[in-house]
Amino acid sequence: MMKKICTVIGLGITAMLFMSAGGREQPSAEKSPIRIGIAKIVQHEALDACEQGIQDSLKARGINAIIDLQNANGDMNTASQIAAKFKADKVDVAVGIATPIAVALANTFKDIPVVFAAITDPVGANLVSSLANGSGNITGLSDAIPTGEHIALFKEIAGIATLGYIYTSSEANSISALALVEEACKAQGIGLVTQAISTSAELRQAAEAIVNRVDGVYLTTDNTVYSALPALVQVFNGAKKPIFSGDVTGALSGGCMIASGFNYYKAGLATGNIVADILSGKKPGDIPVKFLTDPSESDLLFDLDEANNCGITIPESYLSVANYIFQNGTLRSQ
Repeated sequence: MMKKICTVIGLGITAMLFMSAGGREQPSAEKSPIRIGIAKIVQHEALDACEQGIQDSLKARGINAIIDLQNANGDMNTASQIAAKFKADKVDVAVGIATPIAVALANTFKDIPVVFAAITDPVGANLVSSLANGSGNITGLSDAIPTGEHIALFKEIAGIATLGYIYTSSEANSISALALVEEACKAQGIGLVTQAISTSAELRQAAEAIVNRVDGVYLTTDNTVYSALPALVQVFNGAKKPIFSGDVTGALSGGCMIASGFNYYKAGLATGNIVADILSGKKPGDIPVKFLTDPSESDLLFDLDEANNCGITIPESYLSVANYIFQNGTLRSQ
């Protein structure tokens, strides 16, 4: 009996030692790090600023994540490959900056949240069915600009009678914008000359094809156009014809007589907040499409060097409310 008792005691001590040493119940594995994929359709100042704003917003919200930054270089096949990569890497949220890359992500992910940024017409791109809320796993931010107001201002300041417009025929954003430009020109009683392109390499030739047929050119938020903006600027500056840019970021280095539009860095901040809200538990389908409507989120720029080149005087009433003035080769904020 004593031998049996000793055996039981020995087993109990052994078990206790096992539990107190390497045999203790192991803690659960650490939670996997958050993974966020951010892809843009092409590289240029506006989309770069948006990309940076997203990252800064996530950092400000305390989101410590592994972020994969990708650039499709204007190629839809590359956009699809990026989407497949994000899926293979099991990202927690996929962010698409500009319509083509956002569409590629939406076609790839059906359960993982997809957040779009800098998209003019998310309904027309079939990303969401309504601006009042997201659709399923998709929501984001629109960069729709007041095209009618821009063209009215261009006519007032530059006396535009015939307007030029270059757009990318394969971008849903640009097709939607074309309809708005046509409507605005009709309302203002001015003529319109359009030229479609497929790639940024075609921009210079397109600019040369219309520059002598128009009084100035208007640019909406067409990513392919902005990725090769210096080529267009060179053509129109050389012909002493004014440019109105719907994106201020791309005009900060000069060449566009007027630029008006929202701040793409702040658009990135707003997009990052949407991503953070989703990671905090909100469902994309419950988040309305975001628009930047506060005046502090928009900028206005006048290039006085280019105005002088074109023989145009900018009224002081407009100069006094501009955020940026470009003069004598130097940009100043005010």
